[in-house]
Amino acid sequence: MSSADAVAREAAWLTAFDPTDGLPALHASQGGPFDVIQGYLPRTPQQRRTQLYVVRQRLQEVRTAHVRRMARHHFQLRIVWPASSPSGAAEGPQQALDDAVELVLLRVGGLMLDKTHGGRFLSVAEDPAEVIVDFADPADSLQSRADLLCTVSYAADDAETNG
Repeated sequence: MSSADAVAREAAWLTAFDPTDGLPALHASQGGPFDVIQGYLPRTPQQRRTQLYVVRQRLQEVRTAHVRRMARHHFQLRIVWPASSPSGAAEGPQQALDDAVELVLLRVGGLMLDKTHGGRFLSVAEDPAEVIVDFADPADSLQSRADLLCTVSYAADDAETNG
């Protein structure tokens, strides 16, 4: 584990699915709402696909007594959601995005009493203990016939190291 693979570790957690753990599947191949889940933004995003991209907003190195250090990753999940529906109504895709965000929040929250995302991190969404969801104004997307957008932001701490 290094700070360089944090985005890949988090994307793997969001893609993983175990039907016995009670957490929702996010990838469409497992019954979830997202056609694409990956680390980092592609140069050319796919069209008319539900997409979730893991990007890192910031990397913070927390030091204790000049001996211990811990990497704190500030993740941002960028969600791209098609604004069109077969009926042409705009309300359906907005509700579907809300439903998908709810599943993402459950997945980010992790297992009961285990906030390590399957041992990938020391803790996730614990320090600070908040997850922030920001929605872009849907009126802009609907007028320009673009996708609906939102971001989910939270922090993850890596295990401490000496150095």
